[in-house]
Parts: sequence; structure tokens; C-alpha cells
Amino acid sequence: MSNCKYNFGESVPYFIVPSSNSKKFHFDTVAGRYVVLSFLGSTSLAPNFDRLQQTLIVNRQLFDDRKICFFGISIDPSDDNNGNLKQEIPGIRYFWDLSSKISINYGALDPELLEQDLESKLAAYQGFTLFLDPELRVMTVVDYEDPDHDHKVSHFLQKLPSVDAHAETKLHAPVLIVPRVFEPEFCQELIALYRDHGGEDSGFMREIKGKTRLIIDYSFKRRMDYVITDDKLMELIRHKIISRLIPQIYKAFQFRVTRMERYIICRYDGQTNDFFNPHRDNTTKGTAHRRFAVTINLNSEEYEGGNLRFPEFGRQIYRAPTGGAVVFSCSLLHEATPVTQGERFAFLPFLYDDEAAQIRQANQKYLA
Repeated sequence: MSNCKYNFGESVPYFIVPSSNSKKFHFDTVAGRYVVLSFLGSTSLAPNFDRLQQTLIVNRQLFDDRKICFFGISIDPSDDNNGNLKQEIPGIRYFWDLSSKISINYGALDPELLEQDLESKLAAYQGFTLFLDPELRVMTVVDYEDPDHDHKVSHFLQKLPSVDAHAETKLHAPVLIVPRVFEPEFCQELIALYRDHGGEDSGFMREIKGKTRLIIDYSFKRRMDYVITDDKLMELIRHKIISRLIPQIYKAFQFRVTRMERYIICRYDGQTNDFFNPHRDNTTKGTAHRRFAVTINLNSEEYEGGNLRFPEFGRQIYRAPTGGAVVFSCSLLHEATPVTQGERFAFLPFLYDDEAAQIRQANQKYLA
């Protein structure tokens, strides 16, 4: 029986950890490809390190970041400092689990060793290589103690099908597409409103030192937003969404929407290939109340690129018609692919209910 706590078909927990390429790597964002997590422990554990090196040498060409990516996990701070574990882009990176909490959470270390010194932890470390599917669910585990570790890992890697075929059937993201939410004329009115006022960098939310803060980073997201403040216009938008969209959401998801957050018109510019990298919309205390995200396209026929994609469910793209909405859970990993030509305009609210409103109120103190 494997040392790993998680078995076939089970989802593994997300974590945020320093890595070889980021001070705070958000593990949940790697979904959408096969993921190999190898709990090495330390390069000082010679048998583990030898097997790791052999695995990487034999299968180097498979770690391409599109189909498969590899992460080695070390609890030894010297591995970060001495360069024994060097990332190789694409495909090979390392996590510095210096608190040992990830190793404990996944089963490579006994929880009773949390406060022990590094030497004691390494003496008891039980490493393994874990394979995850594109939804970050367990496919198989191979312990480092297995004398056939290298062969089993290589064999499994080499027989993996394409990402889109991992479920052995075509997947469709659990999204709802609803046409005719906004009239074409109303879409044009909203675009004209944006052009009259212009937009500002929208940014994205991140948890930093216990606070939910707005971050601007063009390597992760590039988009301009205009915030609607006219009460009559907001009431008109509410009426359209309540009468045309909310009943469809209840029918599909049996969820009663009672609240809506933000009234913004966004613009993705094709001249700068505006985009939004894979992310989830409810991962901070300040956003934990969000239940559904909505994208109402305002000019679907007037740009190229700029589609929604849900990496956990393959490379298929989604685009509602002009005036139509795509509705999906805020927990789903999703991205807005780069706009390659023209301008994309959309209206982007979040929806939730009274119960979630209590969460939002309680978490106001965490907003920076």
C-alpha cells in the first residue's frame, strides 16, 4: 500500500508554496495537463535523488508543460540554495516545502514530525511519485521504495493519451450558455458608454499577508474595465438578468440567485493581445462568497480569439453569441484566451445568494 494519503480517483488538496520560479506558486492553476508530483524529500536522500534523476533523463522530452509537467518536492532548504535541483523550462520545476506541511498533508511525512529537526524528518521521509489527471485527481502512485520505481514511472508516462482523451470520452465543461439576455441594441449602448468614458486596468485579486488585494500584472492579465455607476442603467440591467437569466440558472443548477456583484463593461484589445490566464474567481477571503461568474458578450462577431476555456475539461473553447451569457461556477479553472484581432467587449458580473452574502459581510475586514 502506498504512503500517499490520496487514492485512485480522489482530488488532491491545493496549496500555495515557494517554487523554483515563483515566491508563491498557486498549485491549483496547473490543472489542464497531466501533473507529476515527486516527493523527493532532499537530494541528500541518495536513493530518491538517483531515481528522480533517472526519471527526468529518460523522460525529459515528455515534460513539455502542454501535456505533462513535473514538480519535485523538497523539504531541505539547502536544495534551494546549492542548485542541486534546477528547473528546466518547459516542464520541470521544484517546490520548496520548507515547512514540511505539504509532505505531511500528502503522506510523505508523519504529522508528529512537524516540529522535529530536518535530520529527523529526512530519516523518516517516505517519498513517492504521484500522477494526477488534468482535473488534479489521482491516477496512480509509485513509491520510491519500489525497486521498479523508474520503470513504472516511465511506462506510465509513455502510455498517457492526449489531454483531451484522458477521460476516454469527450468532456464538456459544466457551463450554461443562454442566448438573448441583452438585445443587440442594448449591447451597442453599453459599448458606446465604454467608449465615452474609457476604462481602467482591472487587475485581479490575490491573498497577501491575510488581506485580499488588487494586483496589476500584465504577464497574468491584461484588460480594461469601465464601472457603471448610473442607478437607472444598473436597475435596467438587473431587470434583464432577473427576468431572462436567473430562471435558466435555477433550472440548470437549482440555485436561487439573489445578489449580483459589480456592474462592469470590459474591453480586451487585439492590438495588445489582451488576455486573462487560468484562474479561479473565489480563492481569496474577499472573493469567497462568489458562486457563479457570468460573461455576457456584447460584440461576439467583431473580434478573433478572446474565448473562454476551462483547462480541467480539455482545450475546447466557449463563446456566447452577442447578448448571450456563459454562466459557470467560480470554482472552475478558466481563462480568457488572447484577443488576436479587433476588440472584445463584455459585461462581467458575479452572482451569489443570501447565504453567501453573509460570508461576504464577514470577510469585509480582509479586503485591503
